[in-house]
Order: sequence, then C-alpha cells, then structure tokens
Amino acid sequence: MTSSFHPWSLLLVLLLSIVLSLGAPATVFDENFVPVWGADGYHLANQGTQVSLIMDRNSGAGFRSKMMYGSGLFHMRIKLPAGYTAGVVTLTTEPEYGDHDEVDFEFLGNVDGKPVALQTNIFLNGQGYREQKFYLWFDPAAAVHDYKILWNQHQLVMLVDETPIRVLKNLAGRAPGYQFPTRPMRIRASIWDGSSWATDNGKIKVDWNRAPFTSAFQRFNVDACPATGSAPCGSPNLWWNKFQDLTPAQKAAYKNVKSKYMTYNYCDDKARFNYHLPLECSYN
Repeated sequence: MTSSFHPWSLLLVLLLSIVLSLGAPATVFDENFVPVWGADGYHLANQGTQVSLIMDRNSGAGFRSKMMYGSGLFHMRIKLPAGYTAGVVTLTTEPEYGDHDEVDFEFLGNVDGKPVALQTNIFLNGQGYREQKFYLWFDPAAAVHDYKILWNQHQLVMLVDETPIRVLKNLAGRAPGYQFPTRPMRIRASIWDGSSWATDNGKIKVDWNRAPFTSAFQRFNVDACPATGSAPCGSPNLWWNKFQDLTPAQKAAYKNVKSKYMTYNYCDDKARFNYHLPLECSYN
C-alpha cells in the first residue's frame, strides 16, 4: 500500500515531537552546524537559536551541517534581506562537490519594487542545469518563512510554507537511464555576491552603498538519517520514509503553484538542451 505525504499523519508526528520535547530548549546552532566562512564575529552572527548572515563589500558568510545525511525532512526558517538586493544570493542547499547530488533553494535579489525570485535546482551526478524559477505569493523579506526538502527513496519534494513547489519522483528502477539523488548530502546556507548572473542575467549588480545585506536563519534541529550511521537511511522505520506520494490536496496546491507562480522551467526550454531534454522531464 502506498503511503501519502498526508498532513494529518505529519501533524500526528509533530504533535508527538512537541509532547516529547515540552520544557526542552530549542536546538541551538552549534549542536548541528558549524561556520564555513565569514566567521569573524560580524558577518556570521550566532545568537544561538538564530544566525544572521551578513554581506558587505568585505565578505559574505556561510555555514554547514556537521554531518552528512542519506534521507530526511530538512526544514529551515529563513528571512531574506529587504529592500534593494540586486545581485545578492541567499542560498540554502545540500551540496558536496565532484560527482555529487545537490538540491538548491536559491533566492535571487532584485531592485526596489520588484520581487525576489526563488530559483530551485537539482544536481544529479554532478550535472545541474535543472532550474525552476518562481515569484512567491508573499514577500520573503518581510517575515520568516518555512522552507523544507523531503528526501527519501520514493521522492524528493521541495516545500514553501507546507506548499509543494517541486517534486521529483524516484523512477530509477523503472525507467532506464533515469536519475535520482542517492549520494549523501550536507546542509549548507550562505549569502554571497552573485552580480555576474543573479539579477537580470547579470545586468544589474550589487549596490554596495545599500550594504550590509542581512539574512536570518532559524530552526537548527535536523530530522534526518546520518549517512555514517548504523541504520539504513531507506528504513521504513524512519517516519519521513513513509511518505511515498503527495496527497490530493498537495497535488492541487502543487499544480496551482506551477500555473500561477512558476516563471521558468528547464523542461520547457527545449532549445537550451538542443531538443534533448533530461529524461525526468518526460515523467515529472
């Protein structure tokens, strides 16, 4: 029987987690994450349950998880820099390097009065070029919002405030040549200068007179399977592995996002791939 990614079952799990953790302090940054760059006391400001990443002319900043993971429901709360942010890239991702798998939330800044773009990308075996771009139904710089990646042996789902915006089903065993992320990944986040490409294809650069640019990150507990652990990360005993499909309500919400808020989909860009689209475009 196929298990659905059902909100009631997820609510039950969340309620159980709340009951078990009543009175326990929120997870602080240092338990599961470490700075990677900009750790000078200013560009990466660690306040325990919140970290601010700050970019100015001197530096940006970034952090990563201490461990690598093989499956999980990855969840972070993020508030983006406000105002004129052309050229500024705030990135939440799970990359390694070389022949790696990677899943990206990339927030691309913009000029005053124009919305920030959310670009998602997936790298499989070191190959990306699988961008999908959205203008969200809210201002991601006005308040903290939830961004999640559900990754198990059945599917990869990217969610914004509980709404699926991207789905990749695992059909690797049924479609010859089909690829799905299977390599261990590490959680990373950063803010950096993307002037060469981020806003209007690089035509609009970072205005350093508007600096500093500050993004805020919260929620540092990790619901995931360590890649180096003794338990297999595809085990049905791990609660996030029970979700094999979207619910009907989630499918309707996903369809709505694609029709109303998606502004670019690599699967529609046949000329870019010389009319040989990646195989998953035929199935997802």
